[in-house]
Amino acid sequence: MSKRVVITGSTRGIGNGLAREFLKRGCSVTISGRSADTVAVAVAELGEYFGESKVRGRACDITDPAALQGLWDCAAEAFGGTDIWINNAGMSIERKPLWEQSDEAIEALVTTNLTGALLGSKVAIRNMLAQGGGQVWSTEGFGSDGATQAGMVAYGSTKRAVRYMQKGLRKDTADTPVQICTVSPGIVVTDLLTNDYDLTSEQWEKSKKIFNILGDEVHTVTPWLVEHILATDTSGARVAWLTRRKAFGRFMTAAFNKRDLFAGVEAR
Repeated sequence: MSKRVVITGSTRGIGNGLAREFLKRGCSVTISGRSADTVAVAVAELGEYFGESKVRGRACDITDPAALQGLWDCAAEAFGGTDIWINNAGMSIERKPLWEQSDEAIEALVTTNLTGALLGSKVAIRNMLAQGGGQVWSTEGFGSDGATQAGMVAYGSTKRAVRYMQKGLRKDTADTPVQICTVSPGIVVTDLLTNDYDLTSEQWEKSKKIFNILGDEVHTVTPWLVEHILATDTSGARVAWLTRRKAFGRFMTAAFNKRDLFAGVEAR
């Protein structure tokens, strides 16, 4: 069955990869991003490959409830509603001790990663209740499971909070036709991963060794994620690419499976 999908933060990276995979499977997709120009370019590109009738786009500030409602309305006008809403938009900031990070960067991070997910969920759930059901997915990241790392206090806090949000929303929607689900892409080579590093630093060299063992590229991860999202019909489901078992296997075979996922990134 073809699904109607909305993905925030989907003009590039994981969000764009998800959009492509949903479109490949016959779904109708509405993408979004901060810039109207960037959204227009992404819609044109996706429309060329998958058909203009299957894709729409709208610039959306996910911290603005009116803009999020506008994104929902865009999908409703084009496709009659939304079956799957994915809170994917997020950001990271430079890895530093909290007291060395700027107030502006911390505020932007929390507003995007947490407030955006809360408001996106609110808008999606409210409209799904009115239409008779749907699924709201939110994206996990480092810190969701309680893991900690130096320089990641602010980012990890937002992702830990998102996991609480998901648990709370499942209770709030328990007697409704709305399902609350979580997607965990793992370590994926995108700007979100690399932009908070100085790629000439010793810290980056140490982190890169781990990323080359545990990480993957967008086109590797997103087909699997989309297949499992489309197969989900239970509230509370969690679709996770990088499981503990998979991570253990990667470390065990790392000596025989050398990879360099960042050659193109570092050459820029």
